Amino acid sequence: MPSADLPLEECLTYRPGLPLPDGFDAFWSSTLSEAPHDGVPEKPRYRPVDCGLAQVRTYDVSIPGYGGRPVRGWLHMPAGATEPLGCVVEFLGYGRGRGLAHEQLMWACAGYAHLIMDTRGQGWSAAGGVTADTDAGAAGAVPGFVTRGIESPETYYYRRVFTDAVRCVEAMLEHPEVDPARIVVTGFSQGGGIALAVAGLMPGPGPAGVMPDVPFLCNIPRAARIAGVAPYTEITDYLRLHRDRTASAFRTLSYFDAAHHATRATAPALFSVAMADEICPPSTCFTAYNRYAGPKDVRVYEFNGHEGGAEHHRAEQLAWVRSLFAGRRTGRADRS
Repeated sequence: MPSADLPLEECLTYRPGLPLPDGFDAFWSSTLSEAPHDGVPEKPRYRPVDCGLAQVRTYDVSIPGYGGRPVRGWLHMPAGATEPLGCVVEFLGYGRGRGLAHEQLMWACAGYAHLIMDTRGQGWSAAGGVTADTDAGAAGAVPGFVTRGIESPETYYYRRVFTDAVRCVEAMLEHPEVDPARIVVTGFSQGGGIALAVAGLMPGPGPAGVMPDVPFLCNIPRAARIAGVAPYTEITDYLRLHRDRTASAFRTLSYFDAAHHATRATAPALFSVAMADEICPPSTCFTAYNRYAGPKDVRVYEFNGHEGGAEHHRAEQLAWVRSLFAGRRTGRADRS
């Protein structure tokens, strides 16, 4: 359906006032420097899986995430690779788990390592997940994840998820078959918001590029007020009941707004925005794009909803990653 949001010409210059919360950088520095609960970090584990595929090697991955708790995923690699690979780390859309081992093979078929992070607690929509979230937060959250632990930044669900995502990129930086100079983070919807957060939280060493695709979690105050469908409606449902918590809820959410993290991100970025998107309104995605601190480009799909560019955009991403990685090969021996 036609967009009820701002027209494209206004979105291209849309930079609303979005105050950074007090202690934003200190909060995240403290979060990412916390030791595991038992004080002894585990190593990532990679277990080979026989999927019956001759051209792709697949590993069942377990990476210590927030609090040292395991985060699962799949790592796909092209069979027969003899040198460090460029790598795409992918974060998933809301409700989606990592799925089955033989799914999502495009990046490995293109010659890259491809790590798919299972989002903790999710996996009820298009694909199943296996990573538990044991920190449910206080009672009273709306079903879903957007208000889970919203009482404070310290207890909020996405504190754990963003930390998990950073740990996954760190694991790829250390993986002997991955070139640390050629790592890109990407994701669709929720995954796009997570990718933006990682890009801002890991300015260096970190990802060489970021591809946020119709990103969720951008300009959350506006999104909660204009999006008429879930997941943003979880916020309005919560505040409809908890009428006295509006200020505290939006304060918590501000620490996780990808539009803030975008101001800290300097790696080259390729965004996508869909102008008829009711789930992630285009003005919210453009808030993050216009505030993004690094080199950036955007593909706009004027007549599409939340599906965005779909496979047309996958072709754009393939070409963009190939161009980004050209000339960036370093090899593990050159790493300092």
